[in-house]
Amino acid sequence: MKEYQKSKLNRVKRGANRATYNIEKINTILDAGCIGYVAYNYNGTAITIPMAYGRMDNKIILHGSNANRMLTSLLDQEQMSMTVMHLDALVLARSGFHHSVNYRSATIFGKAKKIEDPIAKNDALFCFMEHMMKGRWDGVRKMTKEEFDRTLTIEMTIETASAKVRDTGVSDEPEDYDLDVWAGLVPIKQVAEYPIPDKGKPENMKIPKHVLEYYEQNK
Repeated sequence: MKEYQKSKLNRVKRGANRATYNIEKINTILDAGCIGYVAYNYNGTAITIPMAYGRMDNKIILHGSNANRMLTSLLDQEQMSMTVMHLDALVLARSGFHHSVNYRSATIFGKAKKIEDPIAKNDALFCFMEHMMKGRWDGVRKMTKEEFDRTLTIEMTIETASAKVRDTGVSDEPEDYDLDVWAGLVPIKQVAEYPIPDKGKPENMKIPKHVLEYYEQNK
Protein backbone atom coordinates (compact mmCIF):
# COMPACT_ATOMS: atom_id res chain seq x y z
CA MET A 1 0.00 0.00 0.00
CA LYS A 2 1.49 3.32 -1.10
CA GLU A 3 -1.33 5.59 0.05
CA TYR A 4 -3.84 5.69 2.88
CA GLN A 5 -7.37 5.20 1.62
CA LYS A 6 -9.43 8.39 1.73
CA SER A 7 -12.37 8.44 4.11
CA LYS A 8 -14.54 10.91 5.99
CA LEU A 9 -12.00 10.77 8.80
CA ASN A 10 -8.80 11.65 6.94
CA ARG A 11 -10.02 13.38 3.76
CA VAL A 12 -8.72 16.96 3.42
CA LYS A 13 -11.56 19.24 2.32
CA ARG A 14 -10.14 22.76 2.49
CA GLY A 15 -7.06 23.18 0.34
CA ALA A 16 -7.44 19.69 -1.07
CA ASN A 17 -4.89 20.54 -3.77
CA ARG A 18 -2.23 20.63 -1.03
CA ALA A 19 -3.19 17.26 0.41
CA THR A 20 -1.28 14.01 0.14
CA TYR A 21 -2.11 10.53 1.40
CA ASN A 22 1.22 9.08 0.36
CA ILE A 23 2.59 6.96 3.19
CA GLU A 24 6.25 7.69 2.47
CA LYS A 25 5.69 11.46 2.37
CA ILE A 26 3.69 11.34 5.60
CA ASN A 27 6.42 9.32 7.31
CA THR A 28 8.99 11.88 6.13
CA ILE A 29 7.02 14.61 7.89
CA LEU A 30 6.78 12.51 11.05
CA ASP A 31 10.50 11.69 10.99
CA ALA A 32 11.47 15.35 10.56
CA GLY A 33 10.04 16.18 13.98
CA CYS A 34 9.88 14.77 17.49
CA ILE A 35 6.91 16.67 18.97
CA GLY A 36 3.31 15.83 18.12
CA TYR A 37 0.05 17.39 19.27
CA VAL A 38 -2.06 14.61 20.77
CA ALA A 39 -5.81 15.09 21.12
CA TYR A 40 -7.89 13.27 23.71
CA ASN A 41 -11.15 13.52 25.62
CA TYR A 42 -11.13 13.82 29.39
CA ASN A 43 -14.50 13.78 31.16
CA GLY A 44 -16.17 15.32 28.13
CA THR A 45 -13.54 18.02 27.61
CA ALA A 46 -11.37 18.08 24.48
CA ILE A 47 -7.69 18.57 25.34
CA THR A 48 -4.61 18.77 23.13
CA ILE A 49 -1.11 18.33 24.55
CA PRO A 50 2.31 18.40 22.82
CA MET A 51 4.19 15.14 23.34
CA ALA A 52 7.57 13.80 22.29
CA TYR A 53 7.26 10.67 20.18
CA GLY A 54 9.14 8.06 18.22
CA ARG A 55 8.13 6.20 15.06
CA MET A 56 8.57 2.48 14.57
CA ASP A 57 7.30 1.50 11.10
CA ASN A 58 3.53 2.17 11.26
CA LYS A 59 3.50 2.74 15.00
CA ILE A 60 3.97 5.90 17.07
CA ILE A 61 5.54 5.48 20.51
CA LEU A 62 4.50 7.65 23.47
CA HIS A 63 5.50 7.29 27.10
CA GLY A 64 4.96 8.85 30.50
CA SER A 65 4.22 7.92 34.09
CA ASN A 66 1.70 5.22 34.93
CA ALA A 67 -0.58 7.96 36.29
CA ASN A 68 -0.38 10.12 33.15
CA ARG A 69 -3.93 11.40 32.60
CA MET A 70 -3.59 11.70 28.85
CA LEU A 71 -2.09 8.27 28.27
CA THR A 72 -4.58 6.50 30.52
CA SER A 73 -7.44 8.32 28.79
CA LEU A 74 -6.12 7.23 25.39
CA LEU A 75 -5.99 3.63 26.56
CA ASP A 76 -9.56 3.85 27.85
CA GLN A 77 -10.79 5.27 24.54
CA GLU A 78 -8.39 3.25 22.35
CA GLN A 79 -8.84 5.56 19.36
CA MET A 80 -6.54 8.58 19.09
CA SER A 81 -5.11 11.14 16.70
CA MET A 82 -1.94 13.20 16.55
CA THR A 83 -0.75 16.09 14.39
CA VAL A 84 2.84 17.03 13.55
CA MET A 85 3.51 20.39 11.89
CA HIS A 86 6.64 22.17 10.64
CA LEU A 87 6.55 25.92 9.98
CA ASP A 88 8.77 26.69 6.96
CA ALA A 89 8.05 30.34 6.14
CA LEU A 90 5.87 33.36 6.78
CA VAL A 91 4.10 34.34 3.56
CA LEU A 92 3.75 38.13 3.54
CA ALA A 93 1.29 39.28 0.90
CA ARG A 94 0.23 42.69 -0.33
CA SER A 95 -3.03 42.41 1.58
CA GLY A 96 -3.83 41.01 4.98
CA PHE A 97 -6.35 38.67 3.37
CA HIS A 98 -3.66 36.74 1.48
CA HIS A 99 -1.11 36.39 4.28
CA SER A 100 -0.30 32.76 4.94
CA VAL A 101 2.46 30.37 6.01
CA ASN A 102 4.41 27.64 4.27
CA TYR A 103 4.24 24.43 6.23
CA ARG A 104 4.30 20.63 6.28
CA SER A 105 1.72 18.93 8.46
CA ALA A 106 0.51 15.37 8.98
CA THR A 107 -2.48 14.16 10.96
CA ILE A 108 -2.60 10.50 11.86
CA PHE A 109 -5.37 8.35 13.28
CA GLY A 110 -5.25 4.94 14.94
CA LYS A 111 -5.59 2.74 17.99
CA ALA A 112 -3.66 3.16 21.23
CA LYS A 113 -2.42 0.08 23.07
CA LYS A 114 -0.31 -0.39 26.17
CA ILE A 115 2.93 -2.25 25.55
CA GLU A 116 3.05 -5.00 28.16
CA ASP A 117 5.81 -7.31 26.94
CA PRO A 118 9.14 -6.24 28.53
CA ILE A 119 11.18 -6.86 25.37
CA ALA A 120 8.71 -4.97 23.16
CA LYS A 121 8.60 -2.15 25.73
CA ASN A 122 12.38 -1.91 25.79
CA ASP A 123 12.45 -1.79 21.98
CA ALA A 124 9.80 0.96 22.01
CA LEU A 125 11.75 3.08 24.50
CA PHE A 126 14.88 2.58 22.39
CA CYS A 127 12.94 3.78 19.34
CA PHE A 128 11.68 6.81 21.27
CA MET A 129 15.14 7.91 22.38
CA GLU A 130 16.82 7.20 19.05
CA HIS A 131 14.11 9.21 17.27
CA MET A 132 15.10 12.21 19.41
CA MET A 133 18.84 11.73 18.89
CA LYS A 134 20.51 8.84 17.12
CA GLY A 135 23.09 7.17 19.35
CA ARG A 136 21.74 8.58 22.62
CA TRP A 137 20.46 5.24 23.95
CA ASP A 138 24.01 3.87 24.31
CA GLY A 139 25.26 7.17 25.75
CA VAL A 140 23.27 7.06 29.01
CA ARG A 141 22.98 4.66 31.94
CA LYS A 142 20.42 1.90 31.67
CA MET A 143 17.01 2.31 33.27
CA THR A 144 16.54 0.68 36.64
CA LYS A 145 13.78 -1.89 37.03
CA GLU A 146 11.82 0.63 39.12
CA GLU A 147 12.11 3.28 36.40
CA PHE A 148 11.15 0.75 33.75
CA ASP A 149 8.09 -0.41 35.70
CA ARG A 150 6.98 3.17 36.44
CA THR A 151 7.06 4.11 32.74
CA LEU A 152 3.78 3.69 30.88
CA THR A 153 4.57 3.05 27.23
CA ILE A 154 1.93 2.94 24.52
CA GLU A 155 1.95 2.39 20.80
CA MET A 156 -0.41 3.95 18.32
CA THR A 157 -0.92 1.84 15.22
CA ILE A 158 -1.47 4.26 12.34
CA GLU A 159 -4.63 3.13 10.55
CA THR A 160 -5.07 6.16 8.33
CA ALA A 161 -3.55 9.60 7.82
CA SER A 162 -3.31 12.63 5.58
CA ALA A 163 -0.90 15.49 5.13
CA LYS A 164 -1.00 19.05 3.81
CA VAL A 165 1.95 20.95 2.40
CA ARG A 166 2.21 24.58 1.30
CA ASP A 167 5.56 25.39 -0.30
CA THR A 168 4.72 28.20 -2.73
CA GLY A 169 5.15 31.96 -2.83
CA VAL A 170 2.73 34.83 -2.43
CA SER A 171 -0.70 34.63 -4.07
CA ASP A 172 -2.17 38.13 -4.39
CA GLU A 173 -5.05 39.66 -6.30
CA PRO A 174 -3.94 40.58 -9.86
CA GLU A 175 -4.65 44.28 -9.31
CA ASP A 176 -2.50 44.36 -6.16
CA TYR A 177 0.81 43.52 -7.87
CA ASP A 178 1.33 47.18 -8.82
CA LEU A 179 0.95 48.41 -5.23
CA ASP A 180 3.97 49.84 -3.40
CA VAL A 181 3.75 47.13 -0.74
CA TRP A 182 6.63 44.79 0.05
CA ALA A 183 5.68 41.14 -0.26
CA GLY A 184 7.65 37.92 -0.02
CA LEU A 185 8.69 35.05 2.19
CA VAL A 186 10.46 34.98 5.54
CA PRO A 187 11.96 31.47 5.73
CA ILE A 188 11.86 29.86 9.16
CA LYS A 189 13.71 26.80 10.38
CA GLN A 190 14.52 25.08 13.66
CA VAL A 191 18.24 24.79 14.25
CA ALA A 192 20.48 23.23 16.88
CA GLU A 193 22.98 25.49 18.65
CA TYR A 194 26.29 24.32 20.06
CA PRO A 195 25.79 21.91 23.01
CA ILE A 196 25.96 23.39 26.52
CA PRO A 197 27.27 21.00 29.22
CA ASP A 198 25.44 20.57 32.50
CA LYS A 199 27.18 21.66 35.69
CA GLY A 200 29.58 19.23 37.28
CA LYS A 201 31.49 16.52 35.45
CA PRO A 202 30.09 17.26 31.98
CA GLU A 203 31.87 20.66 32.09
CA ASN A 204 35.21 18.83 31.95
CA MET A 205 34.19 16.04 29.59
CA LYS A 206 34.41 15.79 25.83
CA ILE A 207 31.07 16.22 24.14
CA PRO A 208 29.96 12.78 22.90
CA LYS A 209 30.30 12.05 19.21
CA HIS A 210 26.58 11.42 18.73
CA VAL A 211 25.73 14.81 20.28
CA LEU A 212 28.20 16.63 18.01
CA GLU A 213 26.90 14.73 14.99
CA TYR A 214 23.37 15.83 15.81
CA TYR A 215 24.57 19.42 16.13
CA GLU A 216 26.44 19.31 12.81
CA GLN A 217 23.42 17.87 11.01
CA ASN A 218 20.99 20.40 12.45
CA LYS A 219 22.93 23.62 12.97
